[in-house]
Amino acid sequence: MGEKASTHPGAAGRAAAADHPSKLRNVVLVGHSGSGKTTLVEALALASGAVKRAGRVEDGGSLSDYDEIEHRQHRSVQLSVVPVEWGGIRINVLDTPGYADFVGELRAGLRAADAALFVVSAADGVDGATRLVWDECAAVGMPRAIVVTHLDAARADFEDMVDTCRRVFGGDDPDAVLPLYLPLRGARGADGHAPVEGLIGLLTQRIFDYSTGKRTEREPDPAQLPLIEEARSRLIEGIIAESEDESLMDRYLEGGDCDIKTLVADLEKAVARGVFHPVLAAAPAAEGSVQGLGTVELLELITGGFPTPLEREIPAVTTPEGKPRPVLACDPEGPLAAEVVKTSSDPYVGRISLVRVFSGTLRPDQTVHVSGHGLEDRGHEDHDVDERVGALSAPFGKQQRPLSKAVAGDLACVAKLARAETGDTLSGKDDPLLMEPWVMPDPLLPVAIQAHSKADEDKLSQGLARLVAEDPTMRLEHNSDTGQLVLWCLGEAHMGVALERLRSRYGVNVDSVPHKVSLRETFAEEAAGRGRHVKQSGGHGQFAICEITVEPLPGGSGIEFVDKVVGGAVPRQFIPSVEKGIRAQAAKGVAAGHPLVDFRATLHDGKAHSVDSSDAAFQMAGALALRDCASKARIHLLEPVAELGVTVADEYVGSVMSDLSGRRGKVSGTEQASEGHTLVRALIPEIEISRYAVELRSLSHGTGRFARSYACHEPMPQQLAGKILEAARNGG
Repeated sequence: MGEKASTHPGAAGRAAAADHPSKLRNVVLVGHSGSGKTTLVEALALASGAVKRAGRVEDGGSLSDYDEIEHRQHRSVQLSVVPVEWGGIRINVLDTPGYADFVGELRAGLRAADAALFVVSAADGVDGATRLVWDECAAVGMPRAIVVTHLDAARADFEDMVDTCRRVFGGDDPDAVLPLYLPLRGARGADGHAPVEGLIGLLTQRIFDYSTGKRTEREPDPAQLPLIEEARSRLIEGIIAESEDESLMDRYLEGGDCDIKTLVADLEKAVARGVFHPVLAAAPAAEGSVQGLGTVELLELITGGFPTPLEREIPAVTTPEGKPRPVLACDPEGPLAAEVVKTSSDPYVGRISLVRVFSGTLRPDQTVHVSGHGLEDRGHEDHDVDERVGALSAPFGKQQRPLSKAVAGDLACVAKLARAETGDTLSGKDDPLLMEPWVMPDPLLPVAIQAHSKADEDKLSQGLARLVAEDPTMRLEHNSDTGQLVLWCLGEAHMGVALERLRSRYGVNVDSVPHKVSLRETFAEEAAGRGRHVKQSGGHGQFAICEITVEPLPGGSGIEFVDKVVGGAVPRQFIPSVEKGIRAQAAKGVAAGHPLVDFRATLHDGKAHSVDSSDAAFQMAGALALRDCASKARIHLLEPVAELGVTVADEYVGSVMSDLSGRRGKVSGTEQASEGHTLVRALIPEIEISRYAVELRSLSHGTGRFARSYACHEPMPQQLAGKILEAARNGG
């Protein structure tokens, strides 16, 4: 694609509003933390003229300064968008966090984009999490290319990195992953290091020199030609193998001429179809330079090889009631169908929604219907309301640049949508639609929190509601059993950012406290008890006596009450009162304050007074009788057990199974999940996996994931139960 340099006039400056989907490209950057994604975004913005010097927008502010929290933690924690323009094409570059805790932001970026650039460091290689995302993109046919960064690092080796990418990303077809350019190194310095100063175009056999800070083009030296012959032949064969013109391979094998224009056209088609994945190299611009290494080549690949929104299949839509609707097309004149891919809050503007328009055209001050989004279990209510759109703008670092409209295929920020949350659909008020949601990762790290002070307690509810509205990967739970307020997160970093946002954005300070699981109590043996509630304090007194027996029942049986009173010892009207008192006391617990379950209580005898007996008196007697039984019987504590499904790379299966056994888990079986991955099923006490989201990531080097669901309650080992019961007796 290098021979196209003359057709793309340098920089086009700021990206204006696009008037047609054919003039748009949406590209998401994927890679592990530290791979150089944000630096690459800045280099592309500089090369296109969107900024005048690295990292700075033209009217102040920083491209990478999206959030104060990011600077304090030295990591990107949220999806950001930088629009640039090249050759009359508007490119929305979506920069995603590389840290696993913020995979929700990555998934949002994948939803909003039509192609992906995988950024890998020549010094660090490809991590397991990046490979998993590659497989996700492959499953849906998303076009992908690879950018190798950090070429001047001490351990960097471009050729080795290409071989790694061919092995990791190529799968059964490594020749679908090939470089378009080779790095051109300059003279070695005193330290023996030869810096990368340019690129050798394999198709055009031209040198693209960046040593002066601006790209220049020249013929290669004769001595350089043999260095590229093998790589060039392999690239041409790889392009021809994916060509839709089946006669091209025959002509090539017969020694016929394959002109550059034909090869470039076939290359671009193969990239857009997602069957060929070129490897490029890039480096940031030096101080005072206007173009970083490989930035022009990358911009040419994006505009020439990546698909337009017109070529993307739009997610399925229904009515809000679930009735099917015809498949939509990316047509600015079609019915409006847009989706909120990110929600954030600005202290001055309020809620800002980043929206991808899939069909129709979105305009300022338009009334739209908000539908969504089926995540009530995470604290997100379903929406089915009309709202008025505020101003539209193009995001650019911290700047918001006004837009007159956003056509199908474009991204825009929408102000003042008070009800819309991430994942919601915006459509015409007279033609409401609901888009099929994308897959959200389940939050599996529980964090119990409480307000730091009374002032914080007054603001806590509203602050948490706004926090959860921004992040659909977060779940808020009010646990009625433990009385705790639990925020479910994806990991420790996710938790830290959430609590810091509560403090800095919403002025709410919270303290994290140990997370409690929902324990139960049950009788381990039969027992008999007597409840006597007799009081006389003038006027009508209180008189009720009942005698009961209890016996344990199988797990999951609940509470049974049996009436075996004879001779009217307990009047018929007060027998339900005894049962009510027993059930009320069972809900409070009899040993450590946890609900008492799975037992049968049988009422045998009792006494009543014609004047002083009452419903309340017999309720109290029933409760006292149950407590008397508990004082004479052994009590078992029951702990919740989860059914766990752990998907992990085959090389870590042994370590995972050993770790589960060490957590009192019972492995119930394994099965092949996909090529190279195994699903391990186990039953394990929930108290043992409260931090499993963090620990599995370490154990599997970022390749493991798991799902959990409640299975049952089972008796806790006596040693652990004894400590809890002893603490309860001592008031702990």
